[in-house]
Amino acid sequence: MANGNNHEHLVRVLQETIIALVRRDGADLSSRQLGVMLTSYLTDGPHTVRGLALKLNVSKPAITRALDRLGELDLARRKPDPSDRRSVLVQRTPKGNAFMRDLRNTIVAAENRVNEPGKAEAARK
Repeated sequence: MANGNNHEHLVRVLQETIIALVRRDGADLSSRQLGVMLTSYLTDGPHTVRGLALKLNVSKPAITRALDRLGELDLARRKPDPSDRRSVLVQRTPKGNAFMRDLRNTIVAAENRVNEPGKAEAARK
């Protein structure tokens, strides 16, 4: 697949994924909240507010706000770092693990629709 076609394919998979996320019941996460989730769940930890802010190139208050929302939804939780009480560690939760599993399934289904002409349009109706 040519590079340009690959980019188009990725954008279409992203579009189908977002459409599926918008239509489903459940948590409606902002792109920042989703970025915090993906970083926390897909990269080795431990994760701190400061570390996530550096990784995502946003302010610590922005990460704190995202974690507030993720905590309300029980998708992630914070706990004091036992080795540095001034620092906070971000922890995964069972509900967060389930969310990530569902997200993976949503992405796979979106890619399948993009790979099979006509299915994406039928899924939108």
